[in-house]
Amino acid sequence: MENQEESRKLNGGGTGTGAGAQDSGSSGHPKESMQLKKEISLLNGISLIVGNMIGSGIFVSPKGVLIYSASYGLSLVIWAIGGIFSVIGALCYAELGTTITKSGASYAYILESFGGFIAFIRLWTSLLIIEPTSQAIIAITFANYLVQPLFPTCEPPYSASRLIAAACICLLTFINSAYVKWGTRVQDLFTYAKVLALIVIIITGIVKLCQGYTVNFEASFQGSSLNPGDIALALYSALFSYSGWDTLNFVTEEIKNPERNLPLAIAVSMPIVTVIYILTNVAYYAVLDMSSILASDAVAVTFADHTLGVMSWTIPIAVALSCYGGLNASIIAASRLFFVGSREGHLPDALSMIHVERFTPVPALLFNCAMALIYLAVEDVFQLINYYSFSYWFFVGLSIAGQIYLRWKEPDRPRPLKLTLLYPIIFCCCTIFLVAVPLYSDTLNSLIGIAIALSGVPVYFLGIYLPESKRPPIITKLLRAITHFTQFTCFCVLTEMDTSE
Repeated sequence: MENQEESRKLNGGGTGTGAGAQDSGSSGHPKESMQLKKEISLLNGISLIVGNMIGSGIFVSPKGVLIYSASYGLSLVIWAIGGIFSVIGALCYAELGTTITKSGASYAYILESFGGFIAFIRLWTSLLIIEPTSQAIIAITFANYLVQPLFPTCEPPYSASRLIAAACICLLTFINSAYVKWGTRVQDLFTYAKVLALIVIIITGIVKLCQGYTVNFEASFQGSSLNPGDIALALYSALFSYSGWDTLNFVTEEIKNPERNLPLAIAVSMPIVTVIYILTNVAYYAVLDMSSILASDAVAVTFADHTLGVMSWTIPIAVALSCYGGLNASIIAASRLFFVGSREGHLPDALSMIHVERFTPVPALLFNCAMALIYLAVEDVFQLINYYSFSYWFFVGLSIAGQIYLRWKEPDRPRPLKLTLLYPIIFCCCTIFLVAVPLYSDTLNSLIGIAIALSGVPVYFLGIYLPESKRPPIITKLLRAITHFTQFTCFCVLTEMDTSE
């Protein structure tokens, strides 16, 4: 109730608008409640997790781990450790997702555990940097690999890449606005494509090993870096490639039988990704020497040039498809984050509306699209990604610290899946390390990221904490106007809370 009251305060007390819209919407659909529908199956969930985790990184730049570990053997150990750590985090999120059955992932869990202020800062950071920046970068990478065959001897034109990236974001926004099923089918298709491409690489590597390409694995630990700082940075690079295991928790309310399918999807997808990552690197190491890997801007393309002959053109296409699927998963997750943030009163009411016939969060999807397009206009958008490493791991760690806190605060709360506390404790301890690494190795960018997060404090104070009577009237009038405009242009109404949860 407190969050609902915050929502009314933030949006100028527009209860009449929301109620009237729901009455008009329900007159056409008297038997259907205005909620997001549970249309995500177990297979869809696995595709979302695998599709978001396997982005362009494993194709393009797995060399980050190798640079700092300085040996094939140690790099494979670090890839395995990164996979185990990610599995622990994903299992903790499986418990949180079945205990707190709200969409929104870490935002929803921080909100439940530590209240609205910290949750809003997490939401503000995602809105301002994390989501639009990552989507813009994925879209640009997709565009570059799509047009690269047309410009084999030079860089693709800047405007061509940006326009194709913008078209990609807009197309995926349309697909996900039309029907949830369309978005999940796109995700399934492109996940199969990228996994198939990696299987081709793995099989090719195994064939080469059987043909005697084992010289790179002789004395594979020779030259390994023993510097704790280098090992830390190598692990950090591996964990960055594993990010995305929380994707399904952003859409918990849309999963069929979430108590079963959420943890099962995590249990199936995490080993798949870990094994694929390790075997893909083994394939790379069997064919390419260390200098070739470190000098390559796209390791998978270099691998294909050495092994696939006339079919080497398929790998750049596979990278583009991988980016496309990863972008689709990111758009689905981010739009639900903004949707839930609006419903909880931390963003304008307009973003928590759904289409009266298609039951998709059209305004949240359009808002996410607009933010990504704005960041596409930033020429050095890749620099922006350096600002959020600190914030990302801080909030992920904080959400799992909330799991420990809720065990103490609400010991009798129903938990369909209940892990030993050892898992969240281990993860939180490791997260302290992950927060400290960018502060030590990239202090300036980390401090800028912290400043960006703290810029949400005055917004929270003016938009949520401050009583409506003390707020400038123009803010209230503007929010009401946005709500009315969104209702009529998007054919949307405010969502209803699921009272059965």
